[in-house]
Amino acid sequence: MVFSFFKKQSQKMPERPAARPKAPAPVPAVSVLAKDESPRTPAPPLADLEFSTGNLPPAKPLAKTPSPSTEVKPQKPLAVVDDLDFTMAEFDRDFTDSSVMAIDVDHDVDPLQADLEQAVVLFANGQDAAARGLLEALIRAYPGMEGRRFWHLLFDLLQIIGDRAAFEKLGFDFAEVCETSPPAWRQEAPTKSREVSGPQVFSLQGVLTAECVAPLAELENVISQKQPAVISCGKLIGCDDDIAGRFADLLARARRSGISLTLDEPEGFLRRLNDRLVAGDARHAPSWLLLLELLQRHGTQEAFEERAVDYAVTFELSPPSWDDRPVAVSKSVVAPVRTRDDAYYLSGDLKSCRFEDLIPVIEQNEMPVLDFSGVRRMDFFSAGQLVNRLAPYKTAGRDIVVRSPNHLVAELMAVVGLNKQARIIVPKS
Repeated sequence: MVFSFFKKQSQKMPERPAARPKAPAPVPAVSVLAKDESPRTPAPPLADLEFSTGNLPPAKPLAKTPSPSTEVKPQKPLAVVDDLDFTMAEFDRDFTDSSVMAIDVDHDVDPLQADLEQAVVLFANGQDAAARGLLEALIRAYPGMEGRRFWHLLFDLLQIIGDRAAFEKLGFDFAEVCETSPPAWRQEAPTKSREVSGPQVFSLQGVLTAECVAPLAELENVISQKQPAVISCGKLIGCDDDIAGRFADLLARARRSGISLTLDEPEGFLRRLNDRLVAGDARHAPSWLLLLELLQRHGTQEAFEERAVDYAVTFELSPPSWDDRPVAVSKSVVAPVRTRDDAYYLSGDLKSCRFEDLIPVIEQNEMPVLDFSGVRRMDFFSAGQLVNRLAPYKTAGRDIVVRSPNHLVAELMAVVGLNKQARIIVPKS
């Protein structure tokens, strides 16, 4: 015989004061009695019962249909991962493949390459002692031909810092370990002129700014030593006011001191500078002084006096006077200047350079050649800026050659990915 647990009660039990959670309507259940068992008193509502699971029979599956009297609120569906709108645009960054940037996503990085990158970055940051100690340890850690790149880096480092004794000793060790002739010590600094005798030649190219003024710094040393010099201006496109003032001062000092300082092919630069300066515009005072100095050397007295009047009107100052003393002309040194090819030469330590002067050089040459034979060091920032400067031309299909960097600079170029933007030619050691 079957009885329902939910049979109407004669007397309803009072509710407990405690708050009860809302739950789905109770499901009708049945009780199966044995033959000899009398009907039990109907049970109170489920919410008032205290259950003990010790003697309960296994639970039977409950009916899925809720009671009609109970309102079942629809459940909020769980979020589905496929519906989420993830975008990778904000994570799209340009990272170098080098482990030097401390972003190690490749667990199979060559340890030798990682050590090499560490050494060249130390040198680029001016930490010569740390770079030297690391390279000396690496040539022992990578014996034989495997570590030959470290030997060449150390040779170049010793050459740059001027430690010839250590360089010669390293040469003996190199010959014994690698069984080949070591590099030779270079008697002349890379920034020296190629000429065996005669005046030293300086090449000014592109647009000169305060960031890369190594040629003018070297020229100032030559003038201080009262040595003759030749300045090649055939590829000089322009300069900012700071460089103009510095250049004008060097020319004036050499002229007053009687030092032979010759300008070769200044006509193009002189014409552009003259067209740039307008009477009444007082924003470019240093450039006006450079223009008058160039006219003093490579212009007529009539042209000089005309622009001197413009200078006086613009700045309400007395202009420089025409100097009747003769100055050196370029015809006497045409042959030495022509010994250099059409490459764009860089020299000295390149620090915090943005290479704006390379834009006209690249655009005006079908196959630009950037000569780094005179560059001692390039910092990490400048190397990255050079990549940014050359990348658009590489994308446009232009072929650019970077020629003759030392091994330390060449390896840094590879670290920042410059070898993907230009063809790098390193001299054979």
